[in-house]
Amino acid sequence: MAHDPLDDFIAAAARALDLPVEDAWKGAVKANLQATLAHAKLVAEFELPDDAEPAPVFRA
Repeated sequence: MAHDPLDDFIAAAARALDLPVEDAWKGAVKANLQATLAHAKLVAEFELPDDAEPAPVFRA
């Protein structure tokens, strides 16, 4: 079985945040991180035209 760098990332982030992650939850944490990274990739790959303007800010 190949080593997945996400496992190292999860372990390092948990140590940095002093956040205990039980072994039973590691699979769910990894699945959520993979989904988040997949969504971020879609956003990062979306090309905008050079003249794109930011959305206005609406305040209530």
